[in-house]
Amino acid sequence: MIVVERIDPNGGSAHRISIRGHEIVADMSAPDGDDAGPDPHDLYDSALGACKAMTMLWYAQRNGIPVENIHVGVVRDASQERAGIYKLTTRIAVTGPMSDEQHEKLIAVAAKCPVHKLMSEVETQIETIAVPRVSDPEGR
Repeated sequence: MIVVERIDPNGGSAHRISIRGHEIVADMSAPDGDDAGPDPHDLYDSALGACKAMTMLWYAQRNGIPVENIHVGVVRDASQERAGIYKLTTRIAVTGPMSDEQHEKLIAVAAKCPVHKLMSEVETQIETIAVPRVSDPEGR
């Protein structure tokens, strides 16, 4: 389970995201927040880049493709988000003494990473449940 909680309930907009034993700070960008960490859109976008990079590395390791470095840049165009279009462009650079065929295969594998499929082919259903409120100690 992932837990997100406000860091300072008396001010600020930063939240701590706890995932297993890992912690990430997320915040809203200025002027609405203090930019103490990536905003939720940044985290969403970075999931795609990380998945593409890790999928290429996984494939290369299992198929003996000599990869030295993988760099995935993700650029967001949210200008039409309210109209239902959220565009992410990824630019991939892979280095190592591989053949053109191996390089092409890695780029093709990147387009099939699980998060790419999740973002583009799967219907995500979200249920929001309110947890019962804890009684106010002052009885209000």
